[in-house]
Amino acid sequence: MTDLGDFSDFAGDDPDDSSDAGQEDRGAEAAGNGRSEPASEGESATAASSADGDSVDGDGVETDRDGRDERRGGGSTDTTSAAGATDDADDLQFDEYDADPVGDERGVGAIAVSPGLRVSEDPDRTALRAFVTAGNRERVRLGKYLVVPYPDDELLFCRIVGLEYAQEFQADDATEIHARRAMRRPADEFEERDFKFMSELEPIAVLFSDRGELKRRMVDRVPKPQATVGEATDATQIKTGLKIPEAGVFLGHLSVGGEKVRTAARPPTIDYRLKDDYTDGDPLVFRHTLVAGGTGSGKTHASKNILRQYLSGERSYEMDDGREVETAVVQFDPQDEYAQMHDDNPDMDAETARRYEREGVAHGGHDDTVALVPKMAGSSYPGANHRAEQLEFTIPFSMARDLPWLVAGSSLNDNQYPALVELLNRFFRNYGDSGTYKQFLRFLDDPALKEELHESGRVHEATFDAVKRRVRGVPSGVFDQDARPITELDHQLVRPGGLTVVPTYHLSSSRAKELFVLAVSALLIDDKLSNDPSSDRIKETPVVLGMDEAHNFLTDADSVQARKVIQKFTEAAKQGRKERLGLFLITQDPQDIADPVFKQVNTKVVLNLGDEDAIKSVNIPPNLEDKVPYMEKGQMVVYSPDNSEPVELTGLSTCVTRHGD
Repeated sequence: MTDLGDFSDFAGDDPDDSSDAGQEDRGAEAAGNGRSEPASEGESATAASSADGDSVDGDGVETDRDGRDERRGGGSTDTTSAAGATDDADDLQFDEYDADPVGDERGVGAIAVSPGLRVSEDPDRTALRAFVTAGNRERVRLGKYLVVPYPDDELLFCRIVGLEYAQEFQADDATEIHARRAMRRPADEFEERDFKFMSELEPIAVLFSDRGELKRRMVDRVPKPQATVGEATDATQIKTGLKIPEAGVFLGHLSVGGEKVRTAARPPTIDYRLKDDYTDGDPLVFRHTLVAGGTGSGKTHASKNILRQYLSGERSYEMDDGREVETAVVQFDPQDEYAQMHDDNPDMDAETARRYEREGVAHGGHDDTVALVPKMAGSSYPGANHRAEQLEFTIPFSMARDLPWLVAGSSLNDNQYPALVELLNRFFRNYGDSGTYKQFLRFLDDPALKEELHESGRVHEATFDAVKRRVRGVPSGVFDQDARPITELDHQLVRPGGLTVVPTYHLSSSRAKELFVLAVSALLIDDKLSNDPSSDRIKETPVVLGMDEAHNFLTDADSVQARKVIQKFTEAAKQGRKERLGLFLITQDPQDIADPVFKQVNTKVVLNLGDEDAIKSVNIPPNLEDKVPYMEKGQMVVYSPDNSEPVELTGLSTCVTRHGD
């Protein structure tokens, strides 16, 4: 017979030889030999004897060839040599598999080497895994933030990106016997010690101390094998690891899987803020923000909470002449919701208010709120759900001199648009800035004008007729109504520290809404970007331009006027940080926003979206993208590369101002 060698060391290395799992395996083996009952304790013990002469007595004490015995079932064992001398019990003490480290403050597990241990500049080549001890496994979740110490007190800050069970022992549990036994066992009877629980880690940054200040750098070191892995519970470590600014505009609280990250600090939550100073570049408000979310996701609630922070009285920005000026917010409102920001939230209790104050979150109605209401013939604005001041305005037809696309009732092609410009220029040369829309219609009815332009080759008669039809397609009652022209209301439109809401809910058609929104937007953008502005107030005030349902106004289209609008907003987005103009776009269809504008947005706040195309369009990291369809109301993903690592947040459950009926 072939000599298989001495296996005494191998047999002695199995500390769970008499565990329940081992007994079940041996019982199953006996059943496979034709027995109808599992092996008895004595039979199991006998079967476990090793081939090198080890024996098991009737009390379950195994004696090896050296005369040592190890009593199963306890962490403490008396060990006696063959000569009768007692060895040091501490040196030879045998501890069973520790499956119950609940409350272990040192960590949740340890770095494992067996599956590979590597950090790399290529994320696909990084291999970083940790073994999670049995008592910690229930509270470990995907996305949790962990820290791993290096020997020199630096820390590896990382995130859990994968979890899996693996077999602890060499056994085949995909058998009929194992399956039936599992089916008979109650659901809560599960032996954690029979399996390894491994977590895959994504390294984010290395944390180190520089003259007493905690800083971060890219991951350039591999942790040591068996290094303790602990849950990140220090607020400073978490904020530094994720590059979250200590101060700025509050957006929400850091969370994982919808649960707020808790720390040992007071308050225990991690506040997420957008940088709004000039320490490391321009404030992010002027790098533009997109809030995307489906119906019922809480995007209006979240937008109100964010916009209110810009109106806290503490947000001022330096202008070119050195003055510090508070931000003005101009918000277009298609559902008549934002003027409510004038009022306090009646649902906010005193404790919630105190908590917001402790965290530096601005709350309460904003007194300096004005509803600047578009005046349109046949439409009236109720304005009954808020107490903000109301002021009507009209669009003077004179704005069409610089914005010809305002009078294109439907799409114009590349031949028709120049013809419209030619007609408008002739009209304003004759009538001046006092010329009205009705006068322009009569101007176009002149047959002599049509004949002259055709004979001179300036405008073909067919093109003239096409332009005339488009101009007459403008909704009636938009231009030149009985109200103050918007061009004379620059001081009401833009007020340092003030909120101006332009409601469009009461307007009778989508085309009318589009006209009012684009006319006011163009007025703001032109004066902000101009070296010779019509309004010094607009030019010299930082402005946040908020646009709800932005997909209705900034969509890509083939018409000339659509391209002109996109061109204007793209220019505004590119020059925004220089001119102190920030776009705040709110939409449920981010995929419909024109790409040239979308590319200029730095901060994306993404709430629940059910449409796959919408989710893909926001271009957030895949690990967060997968969470978007499952997020509850108020949960959000923030992707702001110039501010922090991409994170998951939970917004404020109580709106800081009035919200709803």
